[in-house]
Amino acid sequence: MKKDIILAGVGGQGILSIAAVIGEAALKEGLHIKQAEVHGMSQRGGDVQSNLRISSNPIASDLIPKGCADIIISLEPMEALRYLPWLSKEGWIVSSTTPFVNIPNYPSIESIMEEFQKINNKIMVDVESIARDVGNPRGANIVLLGACSHLLGMETQKFEEGIRRIFSNKGEDIVEANIKAFKAGQSAAF
Repeated sequence: MKKDIILAGVGGQGILSIAAVIGEAALKEGLHIKQAEVHGMSQRGGDVQSNLRISSNPIASDLIPKGCADIIISLEPMEALRYLPWLSKEGWIVSSTTPFVNIPNYPSIESIMEEFQKINNKIMVDVESIARDVGNPRGANIVLLGACSHLLGMETQKFEEGIRRIFSNKGEDIVEANIKAFKAGQSAAF
C-alpha cells in the first residue's frame, strides 16, 4: 500500500488536524508515514500545503514529486487547483466547494468550477454546509476527511480512533462532534 497525499488550504482551516488524524490512522494500521513541513504561511488566511506519504514499506523522502500525488485534499478550491501539477494521471482531488476569498483578485467561483469540470477523478463537497448541518461548524475539515477516507485505504475505525486521540484533550463532546462530522463527510462522498 502506498498513498502520496497533498493537503492544501488556508491557514486556520484545519489542514494540520486532517494530517494528524490520517497519521494516527496510518500508525494504527502499522504503516510508515512521512510528512513534509507545512509550506506557506501558517497564519490565518495564508496558503498552507503539506505532503503526507503513507506506505507499507519504508519511505525515503517526505516530498512528493510532481505528477505523483495520489490525492489532493483541499479545504479551498483554488488551492486544490494550485497543486494540480503534482497530481498523477489517475489521482483524485477531494475539495471543498466553498472559497476562502483572501485576496483582492480572487477568481470567480464559476471559473474555478469550470477548471474542476476538466478533472475526471474528483469529489467536490460543500463541507461548510454539512458541518453546520451536523452542529459542528468548525468541523468542515473533518467532514472533508470523511469524504476522502475511502480513497486512503484504511479502516473507518482507525480514523475514528485517530479523531479520538487528536481531539481527546478538548473533551468528549468535541470528539463526538468530530466523529459525527467525519461520518457525514463519508455519506456526502457516495
